[in-house]
Formats: sequence, structure tokens, C-alpha cells
Amino acid sequence: MSSGQGRADRVYDIVLYGATGFVGQLTAEYLAEHAPEGLRWAIAGRNAEKLATLRERLPGGAEIGVVQADGADPEAVRELARQARVVATTVGPYITYGEELVAACADEGTDYLDLTGEPEFVDLTFVRHDARARETGARIVHAAGFDSIPHDLGVYFTVRQLPEDVPITVDGFVRAGGRVSGGTFHSALTGFSRTRQTAAAAQDRKRHEPRTVGRRAYAPVSAPRYAKEVGAWALPLPTIDAAVVQRSARALPRYGPDFRYRQYAAVKTLSFAVGGVALVGAVFAAAQVSPARRWLGDRLKPGEGPSSEKRAKSWFSVRFVGEGGGRRVFTEVAGGDPGYGETAKMFAESALCLALDDLPATSGQVTTAVAMGDALIERLRAAGITFRVAASR
Repeated sequence: MSSGQGRADRVYDIVLYGATGFVGQLTAEYLAEHAPEGLRWAIAGRNAEKLATLRERLPGGAEIGVVQADGADPEAVRELARQARVVATTVGPYITYGEELVAACADEGTDYLDLTGEPEFVDLTFVRHDARARETGARIVHAAGFDSIPHDLGVYFTVRQLPEDVPITVDGFVRAGGRVSGGTFHSALTGFSRTRQTAAAAQDRKRHEPRTVGRRAYAPVSAPRYAKEVGAWALPLPTIDAAVVQRSARALPRYGPDFRYRQYAAVKTLSFAVGGVALVGAVFAAAQVSPARRWLGDRLKPGEGPSSEKRAKSWFSVRFVGEGGGRRVFTEVAGGDPGYGETAKMFAESALCLALDDLPATSGQVTTAVAMGDALIERLRAAGITFRVAASR
């Protein structure tokens, strides 16, 4: 049974914190339209007026709870965690605003879910709060949007198409058409400006994290190359996704005794590849200088996003090439607007999965594949996100 199902005394099954932000509103709308009858859920944030306005326009708004909580008020955050079986938060950058809520959920035995793509934050919460969450039975699940569900569950799905108990390699190739979210952009800027702190947090995690015995899982960053298997130039992606996949592989024996994952952005032309590398380099350099970082941040602010018409034209595809035991398989995870619409869908379905589904018994900091695996894949398929085997031999 899902550990969350043992907390029937809580006021709410799910509390969505940061509900009045752009992705928060999309998630609230999705929950209002797709939540099963009888689900006890609430929207939460610091601005009571904005919460009331949002509730009024949501379908079935009269049945939706409202919880006012300022992230700067530790007791209010604790009270929020006490009321919920699952707290799902969109409030980032998480390194700035997230830890108090993780700590509260770990202490109260409340499942915690977020959208972070910030490695420093994930490593910090592991070191400071994983042990406590294991004591109380809380599940701390990070990166439950486009970072990193298509990649984490896509690799999990791919591995399940290959033989068991053999060395396995998987390469992921990401294509997308759409605009990055304001929250994601600001999280990236924050991460670019905190490379020293990020490296220190990673080293601290290594000192605390138990070593995998008798198995190996690694995610090296490879050089750019032309990938004949997908007919595109492959640029290494220094995102959190590969680290999330690696943690799933370390936790789940199904990934085999020796597992390797590499992740790339797939682009059609060499000139586009060179331009993409140059652009990322320029943003990284600008993020090191406070005035330039503020200027970039003003170009796309958190809580802002494109129109529904523009989102409807956006898309993503992640293709995987998996090999093991003499078998090669090509799989794909694909959907619509990655930065907003599909992220809200993935996030909402993850919250519903944690609150309602029969899941493996897990606790502490766990990935989406470890915590939810097959149950979440089935939810996402039913919601219109593709998981398919394209070819195998």
C-alpha cells in the first residue's frame, strides 16, 4: 500500500503550494478537471486574495480548500505540512525558497513533491533531510516535471524492454519545440551562478550516500558527436536528468549489474549545434556577473508564460537507444508543451499517484522511477503522454 494511504487523518490528500504562479495555475486547473471524486485537495500560497481569485475560477472551486502560508514563516510551513498527505510545490528557485518545506514534510511524515532542476538543492536536501524522512516514512521526490520525468521514466521503460541481469547502456536524445518556463530559466541562472556551491554540495552528498555494493551505475558526460542511430548531432546536456537516472539505477536491481546512461540534445545541423553551445556558454558567463544575471532574469520572470495558443504548438520527444544482453531497443517518450502544459500534467499526476496509488514501500529521497515507476507511466499514458517501443532487434 502507498505509505500516503496510511495518513487518512490529514485534512487534505494533496496541497498544491505556489498555486497562483504560472505553472501552479496550470497544475491547479489540471487537478480541478481530472481529480477523482472525493479527492480532498487545496491550493496554497502566501497571497490570500490571489488564492481566492484562483479558487473562484476553478471548476468545482467550492470544494477546493485554501491554505495561506508564507514560505518565510516556519510555523506556517509546518502547519501546511501537518494538514497534507502530499505537498506539491512549484515555488522556486528551490535553493532559495524550498528547504523549509522539505524539512517540515520530513519531520511530519508528509510526502513532498517539486519541480526542481537544481542539483545543489537536491544534494543539500539529501544530506540534511533524507535520514529524517526515512524515520517518518515521508517520500521526498524532486524533479517531477519535464525535469526529469520523461528521462527517468523513459530509461526505466527502456530497461524493462531488455534482458535482466546483464550490463545495460542507454543513450537519451532530447528534441523539443517550445519556450522554457520562467521558473526553469531562473533556476538555471541560479545554478550557473553557484557552480562552486553546487560542487561542494555534490561532494558532501558523496560522503553521506551509501555505496552500491556489487553493482555499478554511472552517467558520464560525453563529447559532442554525430549520432547515426538517431540521424542528428548529439550535444551533451549538463542537466539534472542524468543524475536522477543514475540514482534510479543504483536503487533498482532491474537496471543490471553494470549500467551506463548518457543524455544529449539532438539537433539536425552542425551550425545549429555550434550556435547552441555558444548560446549556453554566453548565458553561463553572464550568470557569473550580478548585473548581467539580473538583466537576463528580467527578460523572462518566474510566473510568466506563453499563451495557450503558443503552448498548443509546442512539443517534445526523447528517444532512447538501449542495449544489453545482445538486444538493442529504440524507445520514445513524447508529448506536447514541455515547459508548461506537460510539466503541469506530469506534476499533477505524480501528486495523484503518491496520494492514491498502490506503490512500493519507499521513504526518504527517492526518484519518480523508484517511488512510482509503472503506476506513474500508466497514469501519464492515460493522460496522453507517449511511452512506446519504436524498434528492437
